[in-house]
Amino acid sequence: MHQREFLGTLLGSKVVASPIEQSAGSTVAATSGPSCAANTPAEALALLREGNARYVCGTGGGHDYTKARMERARGQRPFAAVLSCADSRVAPELIFDAQPGQLFVSRDAGNFISPTSTASFEYAVAELGVPLILVLGHSCCGAVDATIKVMESGKALPGHLPVLTDAIAPAVERVRGDAGSLLDNSIVSNVKLNVEQMTATEPILGPAVARGDVAVAGGVYDIATGQVSFIS
Repeated sequence: MHQREFLGTLLGSKVVASPIEQSAGSTVAATSGPSCAANTPAEALALLREGNARYVCGTGGGHDYTKARMERARGQRPFAAVLSCADSRVAPELIFDAQPGQLFVSRDAGNFISPTSTASFEYAVAELGVPLILVLGHSCCGAVDATIKVMESGKALPGHLPVLTDAIAPAVERVRGDAGSLLDNSIVSNVKLNVEQMTATEPILGPAVARGDVAVAGGVYDIATGQVSFIS
């Protein structure tokens, strides 16, 4: 069974051709939902930049969410996937002035890759044909700040919170001793580390990146200004 057919069967969803397969004349059935707004990583990144610019200037929003509801019920074609922090101040759909069905979002405190988010992004790439994944960190990240405090004090947090700090600690360790704010540097480091990890993940994401079908980018959202600074 083809990988896409397997995923469709497993998740009980309609099989969707990726933009690359459609352009190549694939016989895989395309979704009847809204069309994808970007077919390449560069196009997807440009749409994110444009959407964030509208958000920063206050010219975005005003969407009529009643439109295309029936189309969305028949399928989805997001133009980008986003790994975001669960912080209540960070809402990717708003930050990038996107409408329902345009962004495939996974959120965890500290925006780090986990087995479940990896599986989600594998689905987005293999089943939905998403050409871009963005790892989105943000200013004043509580998860990163908590990790720094744990590392400095040596005292573990209660409950399942060590799952967060253990995952973020390697990013903090990378920038210890660097000039500037340890928190700010660690936020950027955490984004870069997760971009690296996602790019190297087997057996779906890494090979898709190597083929050029998908790109993994990073960005940091400034809560005070609304601006996303993209990291190359």
